[in-house]
Amino acid sequence: MTLMQLVLLVVAGVIFYLFFRQLFSGNYPRRGVDFEAKLPDERIGEINRPDKTFSRPKEPIGRVEELLRIADDSLEKGDNLEAKKALQSALILDPENPEVLRRLGVAYMRMNDYVDAKETYEHLLRIDPNDDLAHSSLANALHKLGEEEEALRHHEEAIRLDPDYAPHYYNYANTLYDLGRKEEALLNYRKALELDPELEDATKMIRELER
Repeated sequence: MTLMQLVLLVVAGVIFYLFFRQLFSGNYPRRGVDFEAKLPDERIGEINRPDKTFSRPKEPIGRVEELLRIADDSLEKGDNLEAKKALQSALILDPENPEVLRRLGVAYMRMNDYVDAKETYEHLLRIDPNDDLAHSSLANALHKLGEEEEALRHHEEAIRLDPDYAPHYYNYANTLYDLGRKEEALLNYRKALELDPELEDATKMIRELER
């Protein structure tokens, strides 16, 4: 036996020894036992096996909700045009969404677009005739358009639907004041202040009318 053959025999013996020691020790990877997720949301399965995950991804925010968020941010910043664009896009997706319509009405009023504001609040009332805020907002738009009798009627309806909401009386009083019906306006300013003692604008108007 040559030296080279002797070396190969020793190496082969060592390899077989290590192999059988590992085999009989039980210290080898076993399916379903040795894998541990390192993070709570770490996936085990592949993309075509969504059932093999520790947790599922969060549902994405709906497009309408995303547009409402954009509109709210824009209204807060005073960017009424951007808010209007976002809300008009939301209406394409959900034409009967009251929250979209309510904000769109606000944007139109701030832009002095009283015709579109009127149509928007009328749309709201077709969805819910008992929406007191829509009645009050429609009344304000009608007043700006000079449709006074309808404006007064919607103010009164808003108060009927929610007699404990101070701004309804305040808005009604403003319309009455503009129409020269100052005694009635004073009564409604007082009622608004009674319901909300922190309504400073009502306090100012009361002082003016009591001079």
